[in-house]
Amino acid sequence: MRWLTSFAGYLAPVFLILSPLFSYTDQAYSMHRTRSSAGFSLDIPLIMLVASMLRIFYYPGAKFDTALLIQSFIMVFIQLILLKVALDHRPSPSSKGGEAAVPFARAQDGFMERPRPYNFWQWRSPKPYWQFLLILFIGLTVCELLLAPMPSVYPGYSALIGYVGLSIEATLPLPQIMANAKSQSCKGFRVSVLASWLLGDGMKMFWFFTSKTQIPLAFKICGIFQAGCDAFLGVQYLMYGNGEADIKGHPLSDYANTHGSRLATGRELPAGRRTPIAEKHI
Repeated sequence: MRWLTSFAGYLAPVFLILSPLFSYTDQAYSMHRTRSSAGFSLDIPLIMLVASMLRIFYYPGAKFDTALLIQSFIMVFIQLILLKVALDHRPSPSSKGGEAAVPFARAQDGFMERPRPYNFWQWRSPKPYWQFLLILFIGLTVCELLLAPMPSVYPGYSALIGYVGLSIEATLPLPQIMANAKSQSCKGFRVSVLASWLLGDGMKMFWFFTSKTQIPLAFKICGIFQAGCDAFLGVQYLMYGNGEADIKGHPLSDYANTHGSRLATGRELPAGRRTPIAEKHI
């Protein structure tokens, strides 16, 4: 058993450091190849970017294993690429399923697809996404510089952002679980991502509870929760498979068919009035 623990102590950190590349490179390439990000939850980059940034700023106060810090930097890098690819290849509003296609939907039903305050992370323009991430980074940097010299305050602040960041990361599978349940399909979610998540959970749990290096309790608690969610994703994949997602048409399509004359001329024709020839050619 001792040799297995020692082996895991060497292998697990390497796997964790490289896991962001294993998990998301294939997903980004798939969206780039198909030129569509429909079926992929854009909340995944949001969760991982915020969680990884918080974990990076958690390190000076917690001094956890260096492998976890390196993984956080790599995760930020790959998630920025994933976000860029997803934004570049989002469905067009005029195409079938454009506005209703995950992850850019603003549908009127479904918890994850309801309009959020200020349309947070549902913006049509790419610019607000990058602005939010830049503001978050600047804010964390300023707080670090201001609070680090305060011994009475900084430990509590460091622990707070650490637990918040790890708790956010633990919710990573939830948007995808909800998207799969709503569409009754796992189409758009790469099985390679799921496999890497499950394999990573197994190695991470073993390493967290056998490592002799510093692994804060927050990592262990949030890791257990995330492993359970990833396992449920695996159950969904077995249930739904990779079939066609149930994507709605554009929400204006039915309205346009019913009220075509009003949309075309800017006014509604009275009942029983024949359309003038001039208006027919507008």
